[in-house]
Amino acid sequence: MEPICRRLVTIIERNADRLSRAWLADVQRRSETATYHTHSPDVLYQRVFRVYSQLSKWICRDTTKQEIAEHYTALGRQRFAEGFALSEVIEALILTRRHLWLLVLSEGFLETAVDLHGALDLNARVVLFFDRAMYYTAVGFEEAAAETTEAAAAQGW
Repeated sequence: MEPICRRLVTIIERNADRLSRAWLADVQRRSETATYHTHSPDVLYQRVFRVYSQLSKWICRDTTKQEIAEHYTALGRQRFAEGFALSEVIEALILTRRHLWLLVLSEGFLETAVDLHGALDLNARVVLFFDRAMYYTAVGFEEAAAETTEAAAAQGW
C-alpha cells in the first residue's frame, strides 16, 4: 500500500470507535434500516467496529476474493437467520462505506496531488471491497432464503 493510502487507513482504524458510533446512530434512526432499530446496540456496534478497526486486513492485496466471499456469504446467511431484510443489510454496508469517506474528507488530507492520488487508490480498494462484500452478503442471504423455502416445501407448508 502506498504511504498516503496507509496513512488514511491508519486514520480510519484509529477512529473506528467514532465511526462505529456515527454508523450506529445512523442505522438506528433511518427508516431504511428498521430491523436495526430492534437489535442490541452493543452487538451492532461490535460488528461495525470490527470492519473499521480491521480495514487494512480487508483492503490489502493479501486478502483474497475467496476470503471475502466466505466471510460475507456467512454474514448474509446470519443476517437472514436474524430476520433482517436484504435491502437493510445492503443499506447498512453502504452506510459503513459512507461514514468512512466522510471521515477521510473531514480530516483535510486531500490538499496535494499526491494526497489525492493516495485517496483515489484507497477509494478504489474500498469500493472493490464493499462491492464484493455486498455481492457475497446477498449470495449468502439468498442461499439461506432458498434453503428455508425448500425445507418448508418439503414439510408441506
